[in-house]
Amino acid sequence: MDALMIGVSGMRGTIGRTLGPDTVLRMAGAFARYLHQQHQPKNGTHFRVVFGRDSRPSGQFVRDAAVAGLTASGVEVIDLGIVTTPGVAMMVQHTGADAGVIATASHNPIQWNGLKFLNAQAIAPPPEAAGQIRALFDENKPEYVAVEKLIPASSNSQTHALHVKRVLDYVDVLGISTKRFKVVVDSVNGAGCVTSATLLSKLGCQLVHLNNTPDGHFPHEPEPTQANLTQLASEVKRQKAHVGFAQDPDADRLAIVDENGVYIGEEYSLALCAKYMMSRKPGVAVANLSSSRMLDDIAAAHGSSVVRTCVGEANVVQGMLASGAVIGGEGNGGVIDTRIVPGRDSLVGMAYVLQLMADTGLSLSQLVGQIPRYTIVKTKFECRREDAQKVVEALKGEFAHERVDTQDGIRIDWDRAWVHARPSNTEPIMRIIAEAPEPVLAERRIAEVQAVVKRVLG
Repeated sequence: MDALMIGVSGMRGTIGRTLGPDTVLRMAGAFARYLHQQHQPKNGTHFRVVFGRDSRPSGQFVRDAAVAGLTASGVEVIDLGIVTTPGVAMMVQHTGADAGVIATASHNPIQWNGLKFLNAQAIAPPPEAAGQIRALFDENKPEYVAVEKLIPASSNSQTHALHVKRVLDYVDVLGISTKRFKVVVDSVNGAGCVTSATLLSKLGCQLVHLNNTPDGHFPHEPEPTQANLTQLASEVKRQKAHVGFAQDPDADRLAIVDENGVYIGEEYSLALCAKYMMSRKPGVAVANLSSSRMLDDIAAAHGSSVVRTCVGEANVVQGMLASGAVIGGEGNGGVIDTRIVPGRDSLVGMAYVLQLMADTGLSLSQLVGQIPRYTIVKTKFECRREDAQKVVEALKGEFAHERVDTQDGIRIDWDRAWVHARPSNTEPIMRIIAEAPEPVLAERRIAEVQAVVKRVLG
């Protein structure tokens, strides 16, 4: 796919095709206009924005174009350099900034880049605000200021150290260090290289660090899926390591490989961290409607509960803040502890998994074996948003006798399975996700939903 995508997660495009300096400048100007139209600066005089980027080779020109657009609009920019997405979110709070901007395309391949926006609460703007930013981008009428209102950009190099310190504040450093865990990490030459090495060093780990040069030249497809992590799995076995961790380029997602070199899946990142947190402090966990039921099983075992939200990191964070949750996240390897960062954070995931291993004395495979196992099946089809709503209404009628949640498309729960059907926020498609203990049951539930889709759409 070669397109410029603009949605609730910001903007992404392909370098040399849909994303060039002119497009970045235009979007930065639109974001500055949005700030001036919809908000008041915290300092009473001008807006301050922290800016970070992942390690992609295109990141330098994306940064330069974005900083030019913001500065020309009278916004003060604090350049953080190559840092993680959770690091930028942390620095929004630490510096008292009005917003944050990250040059990243998350797990997309090297030819992609983009801009992700964070509001003053260090979370992605809600859909209404994202729509306003998109409208200003389409209007393309930047409001640049006179020379006397220009504020020079500055730089700040504190992000890595502060991020590591925040994570260490919430784990038993000595308890983990005495175990001398051997850990293999694949940072995919992304933004997580520096912080991961520092964190694990301070936790007394024997670190084998793969792809640890933050130059953005990804040695494999950067999404941390099983097919892309064969090197990590092999190295864990060769090194006889206790665990293997994999990050995506901006280090907000975490995948895990056990001591046998077995990829256990991104869903387990949140499940294992919830197991640790609830063993220390039972309470509410928050996850989106498409995340595994493993979380419900863990919560029930610890006298805790689960709140489900619409898909989207910002929705999970808002749900956590509203419920006072002890842990939250998404099934894509996104672990969230709002005390540290109000967003997905692979460093939090690594630290909490190591803490769980240290507390229990169990291997990763043993810990995974304690959690009920499920199979998730995913499919999608082209569908206009108005047609997706017709599908949702039909599914509500068809499965009215089951437990139904319609806050984001429709999720249907049975005793041993669930299906979530929802329109994409960024593409004209509808996704159907099912989970059950056995693949055949998950496939059957998807087929039941697809039969309704066929009847409605033909």
